[in-house]
Amino acid sequence: MTKARLLRLSVVLVSIFMILLIIVYWDNVGTAHFYLHTSFSRPHSSGAIAAGEDWEALPDVDEFLAKLLSSSLKQNSSIPRKTEQLLVQGSNKPVVSNLEENVRGYDWSTHKDRNSLDQEKLQVERQRTLREFCANSSFTFPTKERSFDDIPNYELNHLIVDDRHGVIYCYVPKVACTNWKRVMIVLSESLLDQGVPYRNPLDIPREHVHNTSTHLTFNKFWRRYGKFSRHLMKIKLKKYTKFLFVRDPFVRLISAFRSKFELENEDFYRRFAIPMLKLYSNHTNLPTSVSEAFGAGLKVSFSDFIQYLLDPRTEKMAPFNEHWRQVYRLCHPCQIDYDFIGKLETLDEDAAYLLQLLKVDRLLRFPPSYRNRTASSWEDNWFAKIPLAWRQQLYKLYEADFVLFGYPKPENLLKD
Repeated sequence: MTKARLLRLSVVLVSIFMILLIIVYWDNVGTAHFYLHTSFSRPHSSGAIAAGEDWEALPDVDEFLAKLLSSSLKQNSSIPRKTEQLLVQGSNKPVVSNLEENVRGYDWSTHKDRNSLDQEKLQVERQRTLREFCANSSFTFPTKERSFDDIPNYELNHLIVDDRHGVIYCYVPKVACTNWKRVMIVLSESLLDQGVPYRNPLDIPREHVHNTSTHLTFNKFWRRYGKFSRHLMKIKLKKYTKFLFVRDPFVRLISAFRSKFELENEDFYRRFAIPMLKLYSNHTNLPTSVSEAFGAGLKVSFSDFIQYLLDPRTEKMAPFNEHWRQVYRLCHPCQIDYDFIGKLETLDEDAAYLLQLLKVDRLLRFPPSYRNRTASSWEDNWFAKIPLAWRQQLYKLYEADFVLFGYPKPENLLKD
């Protein structure tokens, strides 16, 4: 009887192991996507990202997968990696072909004269603010109370995974996401140039950066891992270093408007500008191309854009576009415990500190900032012609982003 039970148990274990091998093969990248870097664990009270080797208590299936992945880690730990080498000295400045980048330009100053921030304390404060308001029952906003399991896969498409270095980045459009995506491509070696992985982030063409096939994101896990996808997500969320960058919500809206409606953008003209011009500016028989519209002086105004955001019909048609969707809807900060919260207002300091924490600062540098970046000081001018009632409604729409990430309420815009 005992031998029969052992035989059945062996068959079950072998079957499970074979299923996992099939999943790995199906993923088409070998064990790379199962590779867990245990040099990072949850930060301690000091706020630093601390080293740790012990797995936290997990459900049975997660525990089995975790042990299997730990075994893969030991087997692969001696394999040399091409990216773990000194920073490759490439061209100092990119060939800028994108219209938006041409308009804005790059800020190539070294910022050596800036006072260095106490980054460790800054991270403690940012994480404390976020966790306090996520736990505060009196502060509510849509989706706050749901669990990670309640988030549908299609809402996890902004979480980019680098299994080589154990990093998860939630990208927020209009918050340096193009350059952070470039960094993730270099780290994960997910894109090749003539058979060789990119080394310099600025060498990566913009059109490749925003191609969804370039990145491994959480919403792709179901196709790759089937019913194990959520278990693997949870393991990676426990063990990987998770970061995002945020920005003053109103300034982010101004930046989105500038890049999508003040520059000629065919896709945004057809999808958004034409409906806005018809609904809020009473235009009819509009040109079919953005160049014709701009030539005729037909452009969406900032007032049209704000009306569009506040119009209850907008979200009934489709969710907000990612460029103006709230950060709490893109990155789920009350369901995912982020290790690092960066801000565009302190981008240079935050980026340098994060790359040091990730121990990749010898591999690459974060690309320079835009010289003509939308600034907080512009808010008064941009909102001067927006009615007070609209500004107040707009604040309520983005209040959670202001509060969760420690941005002060713009009182000067919300009062007569």
